[in-house]
Amino acid sequence: MNRRNLLLGAGALTLAAGSGAVGWRAAVGSAAGYDLYSARLRAAPPPDPALTDLVRYATLAANGHNTQPWKFHIGEEGIDILPDLARRTPVVDPDDHHLFVSLGCAAENLRIAATATGRPGALSIDGTGVRYVFERGLARADALFAAIPARRSTRTLYDGRPVPNHDLETLRRTTETPGVRLILLTDRPRIDRARDLVAAGNEAQMTDPAFMAELKRWLRFNPADAMRTGDGLYSASSGNPVLPGRLGGFAFDRFFGAAAETARYARQIDSSSGLAVFLAERADPAHWMTVGRACQRFMLAATALDLRCAFVNQPVEVAGLRPALAALVGEAGLRPDLVLRFGRGPVLPFSPRRPVSAVIL
Repeated sequence: MNRRNLLLGAGALTLAAGSGAVGWRAAVGSAAGYDLYSARLRAAPPPDPALTDLVRYATLAANGHNTQPWKFHIGEEGIDILPDLARRTPVVDPDDHHLFVSLGCAAENLRIAATATGRPGALSIDGTGVRYVFERGLARADALFAAIPARRSTRTLYDGRPVPNHDLETLRRTTETPGVRLILLTDRPRIDRARDLVAAGNEAQMTDPAFMAELKRWLRFNPADAMRTGDGLYSASSGNPVLPGRLGGFAFDRFFGAAAETARYARQIDSSSGLAVFLAERADPAHWMTVGRACQRFMLAATALDLRCAFVNQPVEVAGLRPALAALVGEAGLRPDLVLRFGRGPVLPFSPRRPVSAVIL
């Protein structure tokens, strides 16, 4: 579920200065146009929404590399969510763990949106996908439903203030799911140890050419490219410079270094109020989807509390670091699934999304 930060550096901006204002705008698009695009994707559904409106809300869920690895099939009494294997990321996610977590995130958004708008029902997970079977009922207000269009990953510095205990309890209570364990790290010594694992994982990944090549394929350096593809890691969503595509790729190759990126992760974790570590009782696709459901509720509850979140999954993605992370949170023997940092901070632009027509079978 990583949203990688790009440190393109002053050198990239110097190179960009020679392209000319008109050519620059044509190459990158406009922030205002991107804001309109995001607003349309996140518009509130009508009082009696179509099933496609519910699918649109489902696609606003968190997902790895913003690949949106899902397909939806709409039936008369239910909606199926299936994996889109063409959108795998086999280097960072060789066993499709993040892919199935992403399906669970989308399923939880779907359930919340359907229930809040008068289609209550039940989710079932069969190990390869999720089915939501619903019936007609009464609409009901839900803070998590209201948080769906506002949720985003905020990959920047937070203000470091502690989160009050009653808010931490709200996060725990909202996240409770059979088969899933949530460990909140709010004491600085354990946060620091987790930060060191993130740093070690980042170093391992950024010295792997295959990882870097896969990451680069999912980068979107400007609003025009982000809107054209509707997916990927949009640079402005990480607080990074907007650049024409070719220049962005050149800058990535030249200025994106492991040492600077690791230092930035360390600063971001140091500025966070805490870390949330998710673990499932079993390591299989059904449990990974269940973890996704729990994590999505955590992020929506955090959004409702005006908290920010961002994934720092390196100790999960680098298999050799998983035992140390599990031991750190007191769950030796389990495979850690996700790591989120949380706290209070600014908002950044939303990540792009593909149109509903692109994800419905």
